Amino acid sequence: MSNSSSMPQFLLLAFADRRELQLRHFWLFLAISLAALLANGLILSAVACDHHLHTPMGFFLLNLSLTDLGCICTTVPKAMHNSLWDTTTISYMGCAAQVFLLIFFIRTEFYLLTIMCYDRYVAICKPLHYGTLLGSRACVHMAAAAWATGFLNSLLHTANTFSLPLCQGNALGQFFCEIPHILKLSCSHSGYLREIGLIGVSACIIFCCFIFIVFSYVQIFRAVLRIPSQQGRHKAFSMCLPHLAVVSLFVSTVVFSYLKPPSISSPSLDLVVSVLYSVVPPALNPFIYSLRNQQIKDALRKMMTGCFSGAIKCLFSGV
Repeated sequence: MSNSSSMPQFLLLAFADRRELQLRHFWLFLAISLAALLANGLILSAVACDHHLHTPMGFFLLNLSLTDLGCICTTVPKAMHNSLWDTTTISYMGCAAQVFLLIFFIRTEFYLLTIMCYDRYVAICKPLHYGTLLGSRACVHMAAAAWATGFLNSLLHTANTFSLPLCQGNALGQFFCEIPHILKLSCSHSGYLREIGLIGVSACIIFCCFIFIVFSYVQIFRAVLRIPSQQGRHKAFSMCLPHLAVVSLFVSTVVFSYLKPPSISSPSLDLVVSVLYSVVPPALNPFIYSLRNQQIKDALRKMMTGCFSGAIKCLFSGV
């Protein structure tokens, strides 16, 4: 039997055996990470600088961009490092940090998406009470609760998982550290059941959030369809569709990853699916919001125009 004291590192799943394919994965992940950093950075800058976006939805969108950046920075840099240097190792403490941060950011993101759904529900179904129900103090409290709950969940799962003795080797069937793959290496039946219990409690909380989102959108669409003017319906849908698209992308990739039939499971498919839920949503979220939200587009256009004008002035002033 071995544990953390006798297991200095884990072996991650490599994307490919051939060197040229490893380099292609490196460049692909580099492009994705740079696009995600740039897009989320623009969203953060636009929300922070444009007073028209100093709204509850803008505040929650800023928090969502922070979780997206956290997700990308947790998994992608190590995968890029391993592909570039042709290695598959990660230290024990590095693996624990990766598990903690990934759970923290993913759980917080889902709680934020649930809160943002509540924001859309109040804006469309109870517009007269919007200022009361979603004041600045209420928004800060809800966002803080999302971050704190994500932190607590992550702490409990990480502490329990990495306290288990491991006796099944150190090879993880994933390109990043993930609890289900670490549990397969455990030889502690009681600790394994304890972690399964924690996962079950977390799954119940997530399911309740999902039911709340579904119920809210049923009420939202019923209210939108009662709006008499076509322009009003279009405006209401434009408010909700970006959030609904982000939720659908996030939930569908995670559900398929964890609930896909064992008969179709394979290392290559698991690798692709894990990229879909851990890398793709954080990279696509800012594009979905910037393409569908007119306020975001206007703020980005204004910010880019201002930066370009400033650069031109500096260029000609120095001539």
